[in-house]
Amino acid sequence: MRHYEIVLLIHPDQSEQVPAMLERYKGVITAGGGKVHRVEDWGRRQMAYLIQKLAKAHYLCINIECTKEVLAELETGFRFNDAVLRHLTVLKSKAETTPSVMMKTSDRDDRRSQQESVA
Repeated sequence: MRHYEIVLLIHPDQSEQVPAMLERYKGVITAGGGKVHRVEDWGRRQMAYLIQKLAKAHYLCINIECTKEVLAELETGFRFNDAVLRHLTVLKSKAETTPSVMMKTSDRDDRRSQQESVA
């Protein structure tokens, strides 16, 4: 089995359905004998350019280990889900389990805002 990193851009109006979508995709992966190594919800973020006249999207990052068949099934699901604006799948050499750079920067920003509110 191979390791993949998947980044999803979800329609901002569908943010409430993100946990349900995530559980559905996790179910597909585990049913196919794969593993989910890391799931990160980056939240709503500004996009670099408009997609379908939208300036913001809800970002998800998922690191998985699965077969090509399961990955094809996932990508087909992304393609036919109207809530998924864009998806990107990257082949990784090993499983990523540590927090990504995006999560590290958001943690640093959270700590900075807490320190400013205390001072």
